[in-house]
Amino acid sequence: MNKRCQALALAAAALTIAALPAAHAQDSGDWIVRARALHLDSADKDNTGLDLSLKNKTFPEVDITYFFTPNIAAELVLTYPQKHDLRAGGDKIGSLKHLPPTLSLQYHFTGMSFRPYLGAGINYTRFSSVDLPAGVDIDRSSWGLALGAGVDVPVGNGWLVNVDVKKVQIRTDVSAAGSNLGSFKVDPLLVSVGFGKRF
Repeated sequence: MNKRCQALALAAAALTIAALPAAHAQDSGDWIVRARALHLDSADKDNTGLDLSLKNKTFPEVDITYFFTPNIAAELVLTYPQKHDLRAGGDKIGSLKHLPPTLSLQYHFTGMSFRPYLGAGINYTRFSSVDLPAGVDIDRSSWGLALGAGVDVPVGNGWLVNVDVKKVQIRTDVSAAGSNLGSFKVDPLLVSVGFGKRF
């Protein structure tokens, strides 16, 4: 985890601790809508021989959670297409955008003043606006697993502070002049913090 990701995680923990005195407010409802700042820290697992890597970044996202029961919920994470610089050996060789909606089934623990949860689901990533050197290309779609954990801290009147961490599988095959060079696995760690409203 790089220093920027660590700083975001520390800020998230500080916000959570600050909210704890008000966490006694056990608001209820079937829906939660959150807005979060999300930091993407790419694992950059490359076996193409090109030493590929993505530039990490922080961006906004919105997620919607629906509770089937007090403990079982489904979460859909949404954002807009994110632009990333693609590097080879540390030098920028192009850019691309990716749209990575993630759907997870979650278990929310109850009976506490705060609400931790665990989740597992699936991610679909669509690559677009691919700008790479002539003859170099990537697959445009990726399916992968997503594992996550987080905590909601109620602060009253349905509002909450949220901290969330996910590990997501994102990969694409890389080709040059029509020949497959191997795969590039982004497999990012996603650390996010934000606020939400329960309805």
